[in-house]
Amino acid sequence: MSNVLVIAELHEGKVRKSTHSAITFARQVTQGGGSFAILVLGASAKAAATEVTAYGASKVLACEDGSLANYVCERFAPTVAATAKAGGFDTVVVTASSFGKDLAPRVAAKLGAGYASDINQVKVDGAKRVYRRPVFAGNALSHCEIATAIHVVSVRQTEFAPAEPSGGDSPVEAVALAAADGAASRVEFLALELGKSERPDLGEAKMIVSGGRALKEQFSAVLDPLANLLGAAVGASRAACDAGYAPSELQVGQTGRVVAPLLYVAIGISGAIQHLAGMKSSKTIVAINKDPEAPIFQVADYGLVEDLFKAVPELVAELRN
Repeated sequence: MSNVLVIAELHEGKVRKSTHSAITFARQVTQGGGSFAILVLGASAKAAATEVTAYGASKVLACEDGSLANYVCERFAPTVAATAKAGGFDTVVVTASSFGKDLAPRVAAKLGAGYASDINQVKVDGAKRVYRRPVFAGNALSHCEIATAIHVVSVRQTEFAPAEPSGGDSPVEAVALAAADGAASRVEFLALELGKSERPDLGEAKMIVSGGRALKEQFSAVLDPLANLLGAAVGASRAACDAGYAPSELQVGQTGRVVAPLLYVAIGISGAIQHLAGMKSSKTIVAINKDPEAPIFQVADYGLVEDLFKAVPELVAELRN
């Protein structure tokens, strides 16, 4: 039997959809016995906690404090670790977002726990649990087991489908804020700068239109009409970002965002291994590139060998008709 603690990630006082992937992991691990709880930390944690009471958790724990208004790991990690110890949780799980990747290893260190990062599958066989994670830019898969009594895990949002409400109404309980790390006094949160867009977030979008360096200064002029028609998010290759044609927050790939939408349209993207690592789990991949030997065609479900500056406007015109 497992006792899992899911760490919720908040954005603007709301639970991010990415948290639902961690809930899916918790359901899988406790399917053979055990239970899971959800921990919500923030300045508006009590209100946010009500958003996840219908997902089958034994309880939802809320730690509300003004010092948690903005994420600083040295303030969050002590409370997560203390809650895991006090509740007798043998597993702590968070989604492998920027938040999760920063928080999880610090929590693991405080708990003396083994850490399986960025996993895309878990197999449970009685008391044995095997985690699978991609390595070498997704070209190989490794399997690992954790020997410590407590496991800390971060899960790929693209591989664990978002959990849906299962009914019920989990009780919400308050938990105390643990003392911050000594380093917290030397860390000051200055600001969070986010690009404002009416489009869906890259990590949560069902459709993504991505462009490469070949678009040059016409990156937005070519991609925006198509993305607007589809209601899609816009992504970019690292080459396009490095060249200044697209902002860095749009980068898809090994060193950017890992995505798996229902539809991924790659325009003028050759398909370097680092880019493929971030999007090849997409359900349907469409590629437009004038080079018939471009690696992107090896993973594409539909490929068009054509000049993108001719093909994309024609595609937009057909969609409008």
